[in-house]
Amino acid sequence: MAKRLQARRLDGIDHNPWVEFVKLASEEADVVNLGQGFPDFSPPEFAVEAFQHAISGDFMLNQYTKAFGYPPLTKILASFFGKLLGQEIDPLKNVLVTVGAYGALFTAFQALVDEGDEVIIVEPFFDCYEPMTLMAGGRPVFVSLKPSPPQKGEPDSSSSWQLDPTELASKFTSRTKAFILNTPNNPLGKVFSREELELVASLCQQHDVVCITDEVYQWLVFDGFQHISIASLPGMWERTLTIGSAGKTFSVTGWKVGWVLGPDSLMKHLRTVHQNSIYHCATQCQAAVAQSFEREQLHFGQPSSYFVQFPQYIQRCRDHMIQSLQSVGLRPVIPQGSYFLITDISDFKNKMPDLPGAADEPYDRRFVKWMIKNKGLMAIPVSTFVSVPHQKFFDHYIRFCFVKDEPTLRAMDQKLQKWKAELMP
Repeated sequence: MAKRLQARRLDGIDHNPWVEFVKLASEEADVVNLGQGFPDFSPPEFAVEAFQHAISGDFMLNQYTKAFGYPPLTKILASFFGKLLGQEIDPLKNVLVTVGAYGALFTAFQALVDEGDEVIIVEPFFDCYEPMTLMAGGRPVFVSLKPSPPQKGEPDSSSSWQLDPTELASKFTSRTKAFILNTPNNPLGKVFSREELELVASLCQQHDVVCITDEVYQWLVFDGFQHISIASLPGMWERTLTIGSAGKTFSVTGWKVGWVLGPDSLMKHLRTVHQNSIYHCATQCQAAVAQSFEREQLHFGQPSSYFVQFPQYIQRCRDHMIQSLQSVGLRPVIPQGSYFLITDISDFKNKMPDLPGAADEPYDRRFVKWMIKNKGLMAIPVSTFVSVPHQKFFDHYIRFCFVKDEPTLRAMDQKLQKWKAELMP
């Protein structure tokens, strides 16, 4: 066709690093996939049973439910999170069920970000925030978390990565429409402290900015750290959209059930986008998530709670991976939460700086390609999680996912032990 086919909103966002690196890994034999963020083990038994009941019970669950969410699900989300956020949440006005947290984010950007609006994004960031801002016509404004040097003898930790208050304040202008918060952060695993959240909240209120907070990993917090929802801080419920994910909450990423919680003054605009795009999410998956939350509400805070047991198990997986990576000279940054950790590859960058690849290709991308081909391990380069001008500051980090079962971790150990033997003089 002679006419331009691609909509201008897609200019510059057509490359997807996930497709590239997954394809590379699939082309090599026996690669251990530690790049993609999904569990490779069964969900909790109660969630599987809830789904089985949903597909074999009430035949009407094969049909449409209410467009903005299956009523038992919106009701339990309102009850469950209302207590956590200190709000009276109306299931009809303050809850929207979406096709995963990804759908929640897209709906929020489309509903609130207009042509020329500025959106502040903390980097490193989950990689969809920038293209979603651009597709809505907005302008991304980046502010970087920066690491403090660790104390002598202490390992690097995501808690040492901080926003500079003066730099952060400078990013807010009269054109700022939204601030994107991700805690626990992907890819870094940082859990924002109350003090840090209070700083963000103060700036959002001062400049009349909406906060879109991605909290899909809120139950995966380690080492005694505490997840705090910014919507629970004084004055923030009225200007915050809180996004969650059943996929990350119950280890069912393929169900693609997410939600947004917020004031009706914001939510009504998201509902307009939702009803004119997705319209409706899979009823049976919603029913299973509702039943799973009902179970967790009964067990909340008790040793029998999945939200208590799961992070304990995953912390052991995290610690296993940290020790294994350290054995070959990689330097993990210990995460406070999430599925992920990043590891410093500076020593390798110094020893073998001239890996194959394009001259302008960030080092971490070349290193991951080399590692896939030569070591049988897949990770994701951290430069994919930052803006192009700042890639040079992050190109000595790669991201691993540690939410994997024991056979996968043992396979990783075998690859790393072979690598370690090759490094021996």
